[in-house]
Amino acid sequence: MAYISSHILQNLLVSCIILVSALAVRVSCSNLQLKDSTMGDNLNATSLLDNASIKNAFRLPSPLPTWPSGGCFASGVIDLGGLHVSQISSLSKVWSTNEGGPDDLGSTFFEPSNLPDGFFMFGSYSQPNNMPLFGWTLAGKDTSGGTLKMPKDYTLVWSSQNSKIKQDSVGYIWLPTPPEGYKAIGYVVTTSPQKPSVDKVRCVRDDLTDACESHDWIWGTNGLNVYSSRPRDRGMQALGVPTGAFMVRNNGAADALACLKNVEANRSAMPNFNQVQALVKAYSPLIYFHPDEEYYPSSVTWFFQNGALLYTKGQESLPVGIQPTGSNLPQGGSNDCAYWLDLPTDDAAKSNVKKGDLLGAAAYLHVKPMFGATYTDIAVWLFYPFNGPAKAKLEFMTIALGKIGEHVGDWEHVTLRISNFNGELQGVYFSQHSGGIWVSASQLEFQNGNKPVVYSSLHGHAAYPKPGNNLQGSGIRNDTGKGKVMDIGANFSVIAAEYLGSTIVEPPWLNYAREWGPKISYDISKELKEVERFMIGKLKKAIERIVRDLPNEVLGEEGPTGPKFKDMWSGDERG
Repeated sequence: MAYISSHILQNLLVSCIILVSALAVRVSCSNLQLKDSTMGDNLNATSLLDNASIKNAFRLPSPLPTWPSGGCFASGVIDLGGLHVSQISSLSKVWSTNEGGPDDLGSTFFEPSNLPDGFFMFGSYSQPNNMPLFGWTLAGKDTSGGTLKMPKDYTLVWSSQNSKIKQDSVGYIWLPTPPEGYKAIGYVVTTSPQKPSVDKVRCVRDDLTDACESHDWIWGTNGLNVYSSRPRDRGMQALGVPTGAFMVRNNGAADALACLKNVEANRSAMPNFNQVQALVKAYSPLIYFHPDEEYYPSSVTWFFQNGALLYTKGQESLPVGIQPTGSNLPQGGSNDCAYWLDLPTDDAAKSNVKKGDLLGAAAYLHVKPMFGATYTDIAVWLFYPFNGPAKAKLEFMTIALGKIGEHVGDWEHVTLRISNFNGELQGVYFSQHSGGIWVSASQLEFQNGNKPVVYSSLHGHAAYPKPGNNLQGSGIRNDTGKGKVMDIGANFSVIAAEYLGSTIVEPPWLNYAREWGPKISYDISKELKEVERFMIGKLKKAIERIVRDLPNEVLGEEGPTGPKFKDMWSGDERG
């Protein structure tokens, strides 16, 4: 009789468990897979716009690639815990108005069409008429019993019947009345004064919902305002899921709509490492620098190897060099001002490091779940050894602000937001010092297929979606243009993806919590006096106001902390 050790049996048991688990995930994801071409893409929307005020549907310049296999990423359906949801972008126009809203062009209201078997709509979709159709709304399927129920009734929220606006017909906005223990997810828009059928939409059980808030303005008239919606709580750990529904404020009052919730924190729809690599290959941005830029990004390793120094409070005369990976930097803790980094002390080396190293510059990627793991955010971080001086615009004059705005160590980023339903790029966040803006994919410039174009501002390195003279705050110039270019996909490193566990090993420098530059070494009041020397009183006050309104990231009174110690690392972007 052959002898099998308990150790071998244990290994066989573990292997079987892993195999069964993998098969279970594969089977569950294959069960979720949808073959309907209307799920999660915009290819069929164009034919539904014949009578709409929006005449074009947006699609990415190139078709989506076939993503590497594994997990439930891009399967078309996500399981929120007994409730399957799918992103429907095949939309049929219901009602439109041709005035009000952004650019006074009105808005159009749609409902999802061609829903797959067993799925029900939650509500209608709306967007402004000043951009191509690029939207979606979720539909749901009850897979566990009791997660969805028909509304009991509807309440008429608003009608355009007595509104003197340009419209294609009379529109009606209805709010579903949910049964006890359930919540309404979206409004229903019709062109009939008759209440919609209660079988038209579904309400969702309380435990599968989360708090919602209004976001971007879509349209408004005579006290009524329509906004897009999003979960109130957002971040890597937040479980709220956006639904694509709009929210209404009628004379300031808002009805209580809910978002959905990934109640079991299921992350099976997040991309695996191979899929992340494919996403970066497909969507890696092209960063254009201003033709007059002097201070370019570099890799962190290049910065360390070319003379950057670590200073310790109380031992300022004894700075030390930094290892290529930052292994001798203090780890963890908080920014207690006990340590900081600075440029080399040698003038020639200092001048060289300030200029950066564009040819060898690297992008550092943080991949994280967003909106209850129904989206993937890829934050693309660039390190600049030096931030150059600022310029201000006063009426018809541009005024150099001396050394104001200069500081050592400048971390800037853009973020790609990708749907986990199909892997489609939804938008890009452009970080601009203390704030930033989200730009829909339909409003982006693309090159080389589906690669979004980003413009880095002169000296300050804020990110913008278009070239030109951008003004920040009271009048700081953030000029952008097409000079040298950096293709993020050519040299990048995924430095963090917490949901992937031990797959990604974070570099030591990422956990350095202190400042990447010293406090400023110049006197702001002295610089202001130099700038104001030949100015009259009115201009002096304007300059002082501009400098006073500068965000800390530009003023550089204290060196910046690294990416991991900024609020958007684990939270949502500021915008």
